[in-house]
Amino acid sequence: MASHEDRNNNYGDKTHKKPGGWKAVPYILGNEVFATLAVNGMFANFLVYLTGELHIDTVYAANIMSIWSGLCNFGPLIGAFISDAYVGRFNTIAFASIPNLLGMMVVTLTAWLPELHPLPCTPQQLAQDLCEKPKKTHLLVLLLGFLLLSIGSSGIKPCSLPFGINQFDASTEEGRRGINSFFNWRYTITNLIYLVTQTVVMYIQDSVSWTLGFGIPTLCTLLALVFFFVGSRIYVHVEPDGSILSGVAQVLVAAYRKRKVELPYDEDEDKDKDGVAFYDPPLKKGTSVMTKLPLTNQFRVLNKAAIIMEGELNPDRSKANPWRLASIQQVEEVKCFVRILPIWTTNIPTLTSIILLGIFTISQALKMDRHLGPSFQIPAGSFSVFSFLTIVLRVPLYDRVLVPALRKTTHHEGGITLLQRMGIGLVFCVVSMVGAGFVEQARRGSTNSKPNRLVIAPMSAMWLAVPLILMGMCKAFYIIGNVEFLNRQCPEHMRSISNSLLYCSWGVASYVSTFIMTMVNHRTNWLTNDLNVGRLEYFYYLIAGLGAFNLGFFFFVAVRYQYINFKVQDDDDGDGDVELAETKASV
Repeated sequence: MASHEDRNNNYGDKTHKKPGGWKAVPYILGNEVFATLAVNGMFANFLVYLTGELHIDTVYAANIMSIWSGLCNFGPLIGAFISDAYVGRFNTIAFASIPNLLGMMVVTLTAWLPELHPLPCTPQQLAQDLCEKPKKTHLLVLLLGFLLLSIGSSGIKPCSLPFGINQFDASTEEGRRGINSFFNWRYTITNLIYLVTQTVVMYIQDSVSWTLGFGIPTLCTLLALVFFFVGSRIYVHVEPDGSILSGVAQVLVAAYRKRKVELPYDEDEDKDKDGVAFYDPPLKKGTSVMTKLPLTNQFRVLNKAAIIMEGELNPDRSKANPWRLASIQQVEEVKCFVRILPIWTTNIPTLTSIILLGIFTISQALKMDRHLGPSFQIPAGSFSVFSFLTIVLRVPLYDRVLVPALRKTTHHEGGITLLQRMGIGLVFCVVSMVGAGFVEQARRGSTNSKPNRLVIAPMSAMWLAVPLILMGMCKAFYIIGNVEFLNRQCPEHMRSISNSLLYCSWGVASYVSTFIMTMVNHRTNWLTNDLNVGRLEYFYYLIAGLGAFNLGFFFFVAVRYQYINFKVQDDDDGDGDVELAETKASV
């Protein structure tokens, strides 16, 4: 696989020229609207479907959701590699959309056809675990639907946003403004659709019909596919030009092969030092890479990959073997990746807490009074809307009020640093889990204090809003800050990998949450099907303790992190240059 300097060709040479731009955006955003509505509408309330309609034990159902979520979040790495190296983003989305639609249809059939789900039972039978359990056939069909959906999401997730960005020419001011507007429109529409799925679609599933509640998202998937293909003649189609992952591998292999080579005391780009020269070719024009990185001394062992040895350059100064010689640009891109890894690891416990709270607040809501008025009952899965509303309300308040006020004191452009924002989010995460434990303790006490031990606690489920709002603050500070951190601390060409790391975080967290639930369920009685018998509050306190440990580790690595500030300047030739400034984090 060619390195990214070898891959970089003129934009026009690698692209099928089409109108693109805002002419293509309605079709892409239409696809986004229906696709988001489909995925969130299908699975936001799916734990209730598994436990209430398929009669699967709560822990087993939670494990199924966690494993499937892991597949959907690790798969995009494979999809991104195939897209970048072989088939391109349009073809990847097109191919992946077929199994995605088939998967939605299969899951809908499990609710529609009586042969694909157990016989219905009453809430009393469900509470006493007297309902018919699903057969192997039922589970196999369901897992087939999950497998198809995993294949679909593996191709769609990593390519959808970059494909939209491809429609604009980032080398022009108009194109850059278009990209910023596209981000804003996409974010706004996605959040609005999320609100619809958490209310209207969930209500249909919970109170009207699961078949209709799944049929609507399936129809939306079909409409998303139609929107995508209708605009195919307008899109800019960027051909595949190789994956950055190969460049990372080449740096590591070249550095290992030259492990015995002595480095000069102070490297300085490609200038000779003690008889040592570094390979630093200029960036080619018309590429996505706009910041040229100078050589730094951090993780200097990797610098050996860029040392030019005899016979490693062709007469035209190109590399004879990319697995023996890497450019300074490649080396520094790998360093950016290495720098963010310690911070990235703190994602895992945080996202694990978010996943577990989302799972068990649904179980709690099912055991609490969810009525608003005499007749309307809030769907158990809709309580997560409190976290969503917290994020929506926090963003304008923070940007318009808090940041200007903080800026006067800290003199920092963002009010506080990215790592400080993430640290605040981690504090909210711990407090949220402790709050969830208090609410569960009160719920269980109100239930078991009655002589006949009521199945449904005489306690309003609105109390669940407290930990959910706190977790919404965690997401607003930590998750949004994390996305910005991953994008700002990597050059343009590395941002696809840095964004993929967030998907991987969710995947790892899904499996970690499954492992924790399995171990706790094996060793204790905290997570029984009957929450009134178990001790869910102890489980919440355990996760809060893990979150506190994670907060301490985050502080340890954050105070040692060196920010990389990219300042692109125009030189006489119009090429992008970069001033690299390393500063220690202030946490």
